[in-house]
Amino acid sequence: MPKFLRIGVHQSNVSGYTSKAWCVRRVGSAVFLKWGAVEVQGAGDGRKVYWSRSPQEKTVRCGTAQRAIDYATAAIARRRNHRYEPLTGPIALRRRSTMRSTELKQALATILIVDIVGSIAKAAKLGYAAVRKELKSSRGKEVVTTGDGVLATFKKPAAGINCATAIQKAVRTLGLEIRVGLHAGEYTISGGEMVGLAFHIGTRVAAKARAGEVLVSSAVKELVSQPEIRFRDHGVHQLKGVPERWRLWRVEG
Repeated sequence: MPKFLRIGVHQSNVSGYTSKAWCVRRVGSAVFLKWGAVEVQGAGDGRKVYWSRSPQEKTVRCGTAQRAIDYATAAIARRRNHRYEPLTGPIALRRRSTMRSTELKQALATILIVDIVGSIAKAAKLGYAAVRKELKSSRGKEVVTTGDGVLATFKKPAAGINCATAIQKAVRTLGLEIRVGLHAGEYTISGGEMVGLAFHIGTRVAAKARAGEVLVSSAVKELVSQPEIRFRDHGVHQLKGVPERWRLWRVEG
């Protein structure tokens, strides 16, 4: 059964985001469809996908095998045209008993996503070094290295913003630019791994930033009281794969 997962920002690098999956299977003159929300745990080759709830199912009876082949081919093409990637592994239905037996811990953090823009390998290496230096100075916690950047967490939003602007200045001396997104929210620590929708929202905020911009969600802005940190309204945006619309703010100065 061909399976497809909707592509997300950093989908192979960030654990704990939600998405949507489709399964298409033809048997004779019938096509069986299965779709629904999924949760992605782990990253890279170790990534696992679970149905968030029982998926919806539909059987389309096409009358002839050829019509069924045409229907299934068109259904698969639509998935690919709508930014779905082929999914080779299984999609499991997570059992509640398993969830209850897993030790879970909720935490709140400001999530920082840094992308190094248009960097070649040598420049990216220098950029990573500059990012890590500022993270250490600001007491940020690096969670994972993405394809062209870093995901980190901070206990306080102001610390994350100050670190982002410090990184921005540091990489400019190397001839590089970054785009940054920050979001504040809860995440879950499960088996030593940090997962949650907050990480997914942070990547979506970063995706809205242009080179040289630091964008924050309203959740971050509302928690900042320092008058020296100034914001400019960046408008209301639909963040892909995230419910509702979100107002974003650009850090000034």
